[in-house]
Amino acid sequence: MKTALVTGISGQDGAYLSQLLLEKGYHVVGLMRRSSNAEKSVERLHWLGLGGEVELTDGDLTDLSSLIRVLAKVKPDEVYNLGAQSFVALSWQQPILTGEVTGMGAFNMLEAIRLLELKPHFYQASSSEMFGMVQAKLQNESTPFYPRSPYAVSKLAAHWITVNYRESFAMHASSGILFNHESPLRGIEFVTRKITDGVARIKLGLSTRLELGNLEAARDWGHARDYVKAMWLMTQQETPEDYVVATGRSATIREFCELAFSHAGLNYQDHVRVNPAFFRPAEVDCLKGDASKAREKLGWVPEITLEELAAEMVEADLRRLAQK
Repeated sequence: MKTALVTGISGQDGAYLSQLLLEKGYHVVGLMRRSSNAEKSVERLHWLGLGGEVELTDGDLTDLSSLIRVLAKVKPDEVYNLGAQSFVALSWQQPILTGEVTGMGAFNMLEAIRLLELKPHFYQASSSEMFGMVQAKLQNESTPFYPRSPYAVSKLAAHWITVNYRESFAMHASSGILFNHESPLRGIEFVTRKITDGVARIKLGLSTRLELGNLEAARDWGHARDYVKAMWLMTQQETPEDYVVATGRSATIREFCELAFSHAGLNYQDHVRVNPAFFRPAEVDCLKGDASKAREKLGWVPEITLEELAAEMVEADLRRLAQK
């Protein structure tokens, strides 16, 4: 039985990745920051029915000593570094925290692995936000980066230190440059989930309008359930490399609104209002990924369409709110 250590276990990706690894017979250990409300922290695992199947251990990406302790105890075959302050908008309000967790967290984990002389296959969760002000219509592994937020800058630092440790210390360290991936487990602060929750509230008569920011920002949206498969495939390769993971289809926030509202039999134009307060200080206008390398080398292709994703998220939020 292989053992996998997953940071960010309480997030969307951590939950779906844990589900995948458990199905493959892994022992999954999740790194958790100490919290007075630990039960709420793992509610996504419970949503997937995994509450008692994942071993949780205390640790913090900003504390090198805690990572050394955990790694020495667990001795993982694979490490998935998903932990981050991952909400882009918040990174302008808390840039130092974002840098310490999202950026330095990867430094700390890699250095802990090196100091202990362990040989796990390491996965770093990089982000399409690193492309920022895009330098090509389709972004792939060779497209120059141009980050536009403290979050993206922090992710880029983590990305390059992963490359550096791979080249300097012969670590099996790969980065997945994942484009936006959503699901019913997405945090309510993220725009796709904000939209589907808003749709459900309006459909159930709990609200009449939904305020959003820039409706013309376009993203390449996939399903997190598909994307965690790519993470696992990267760690199974003989040679570590970096891969873009994307659908190759870009849609605006306006178009996502149209899909979500129409699934519930509503017209988004009757309910959506633009609020300039939600605009970002520096916008990323359009992201669209070229995942040819992942398709050719990993055999990975996305299976869930944007329409199916929006419908699943709306249905999940309708159930949540109806139960309340």
